[in-house]
This record gives sequence, C-alpha cells and structure tokens, in this order.
Amino acid sequence: AGMAVQVSVLPSPRCLFDEPVQICVAGLRPQQAVTLQASLLDESGELFQAHAHYRAGSSGELDLSRSPALGGSYLGVEPMGLLWSLQSKAPYKRLAKRNVLTPFCVDLEVYEGHGDMSQLLGKGTNERWFLGEGVKRISVREGRLKATLFLPPGPGPFPGLIDLYGSGGGLVEYRASLLASRGFVTLALAYMAFEDLPAMPEILELAYFEEAVNFLQKQPQVKDTGIGVLGLSKGADLALSMATFLPGINAAVSVSGSGFNSFIPLQGNGFTIPPHPCDLGRMKISESGLVDFSDVLDDHRDPATWDCRIPMERSTAKFLFLSGEDDMNWKSDLYCRDAVHRLQQHGLEVEFYSYSGAGHLLEPPYLPLCQVSIHKVLGVFVCWGGQWREHAKAQEDAWHRIQTFFWQHL
Repeated sequence: AGMAVQVSVLPSPRCLFDEPVQICVAGLRPQQAVTLQASLLDESGELFQAHAHYRAGSSGELDLSRSPALGGSYLGVEPMGLLWSLQSKAPYKRLAKRNVLTPFCVDLEVYEGHGDMSQLLGKGTNERWFLGEGVKRISVREGRLKATLFLPPGPGPFPGLIDLYGSGGGLVEYRASLLASRGFVTLALAYMAFEDLPAMPEILELAYFEEAVNFLQKQPQVKDTGIGVLGLSKGADLALSMATFLPGINAAVSVSGSGFNSFIPLQGNGFTIPPHPCDLGRMKISESGLVDFSDVLDDHRDPATWDCRIPMERSTAKFLFLSGEDDMNWKSDLYCRDAVHRLQQHGLEVEFYSYSGAGHLLEPPYLPLCQVSIHKVLGVFVCWGGQWREHAKAQEDAWHRIQTFFWQHL
C-alpha cells in the first residue's frame, strides 16, 4: 500500500508552460514529513531537478499553494517553486526548448521523510506545452527571411508581433509559440548564427528586418493596427531600431537591452549606426573561467559614444523597458534608465519596470533562472546574474506586462 499516495496537478496535468498549476498530495498521514522532488529531462538528455521538504496537514493532505516548504531548493509558500527552482545536475546548463511541438514533462515524486529519499510514496506528471491547442507553426524561408510563424487558431484578426532573441543567435521559438498561444500572430526571427547567417555578422541590415515586418503585415490573420516588436538583449536594441526607422511598428518592448546599438554596425537606408565602443580587455574572468562582460563598454554618458545611440525620440511607437537590477552580463538597468530618460525629455510615453534581484535572462515564467551558461557565439561561460526567487517573480510580472502592453497598443 506504499503507493496509496496521490499526486495531482490541478486544474489539469496538461497545461501551457507559462501557466501556474496547483500541486496537491493526498493520502499521507497527519503531519507526515515528506520530500517532494521535481525532475525534468531536457531534449539533450540533461536532467534538471528541484526538491523541497514539507509536512502534511492534519488530514494527511498537502497543497503547495498553502503549505510552506521547510527546506530544500526554496523556503515558504511557493506554489510553483518546484518548477522555478529546477537546476541542472551538470553545472552551467540553461533550460531552453528547441522543439516547441513537444512538451516538457515534469515528474513529481513524493518521498518519505526529510532525509535520504529511499522510500517513494507516490508520483504524478505535469505535461507543460509551448504550443496551445490549434496554434499553427509555419517555417518561413521567403526572400532572405529565416523565421518561424506562429498562428493562433481561428480567422483573427490578431495583433502581429516580431520576436527577437540575443547575440547567442539561432532561431529561438519558445517565447513566440507561447505568445501565439496567448492570441498574437508571432514571427520568431533569426538574424545571426543560424543556417547560413554568420555567427558574428560584420553588419546587420535594417532591410532584413523590414522584410520581416512586410511579411507579417501581409498575413491575412494580422490586424492592421501596427506591428509589435519584442527583443531580449541584442534583440532589444534591434527592436528599438526597428521602431525608430521602420514604418508600421506601434509598440516595442526592450528586455535587458540598451538605447544604443551594440556589437554590430546597423546599416539603414543611407546611414549606418556604429556599435557602442567597447574594450574586451575589460572583461573579467573568474578563477573558474566565468566571464563577466559588464564593464567592457565605454561610458554611455560620454558624448564620444553618442553616434551609437538609437534616435528613438523620432519614433511614433510606444515603448516598454524591462530590466533586472542583478544583471551581471550587461548594465541593462543603467542603460534602460538612460533610454527612458531620453524619451521622457522628448515628452514621449514610455513604461519602465526594473526588478531587484532579477538577472539578464528574463524569460517566460517558470523557466528556471540560469545564472551561468555557455554563450553560443562567443564560446565562453557567461554570468547572467539573478537571485532564484526574485528572478522567478520578475518573470511572472514581466510576462503579464508584455502581453498587457501589446494588447493595449496594438
């Protein structure tokens, strides 16, 4: 009768990755001490785990939305703690979804006591999807575009978004697929280190991003109320540049970005914005070989760097800036404040949220914090920063703000 303990995931064991669930355990003894463990195997076979100690209530039940964790990966009442505190067994791995057509399965196990976890009492599974019911995934190789289009079910029309990731490059789909599951036609766009796109392009052309806007505007399911752009890190300054120089963009969200062009010259029609000057000699390498880039840039207040600024004040778009105050990769909080200040000086409407304890990689909610991982293009281990609990709360808040902002302005 060892397995008479039931683990249930409510309202359903199947959900979208960004949805909170209620994890409950029934069939325990009153006040029984147990350990809950969550395990997730990613697509490359990497194991991520979290565990927490609990004590059952007086009728032998446990509800993670009410019962506090007494130790383990986190403390206190954290309904989603077993997810956001998942950590890889091997160091410096980042949990990311490559194939959005399959779910991540989280195994939930209940063990006797707060000790050796030798006696399994019961288990359950939470299937977490990145693609909602009826959302279509369409690979796009049209003209020069390398992208994936996600269409919500139904004729629409829906607001249209372009989703850009950072200098790690590649074609990253999981944020776009979740946004499509929330009712946006979303185009995940690759611009470096993908197929025949160079790992470190000598120049980025605005025309390529314009092609993406035109492609999206042509889709019959897309509303004609303007396009939104969402960018993380390097993708954030590209989003701001698109909103500044390309017509038809009504809303831009910068996550952990800056108001100047970074790393790669951006070529427009008859002009080029140089990258912000930096000196890689200023990067700091720890004894274990981790790289801290936060000091490599020249001072953004120095007028000698101002030709790298994106002249956002010319834009007619609305802006939302999000940054983490514990970003160890990029002084995004400082650079965001600078950009916001410049826009406000020109009387433009701008929203800004800065999260204490959050790191650089502000991802959709319940993806666990990644403090260090390999940078795909640079090939070095990079510090991203962030404190576990604060970062998790920031991701939940930011995700709601991003969607609300786009609904409001598109």
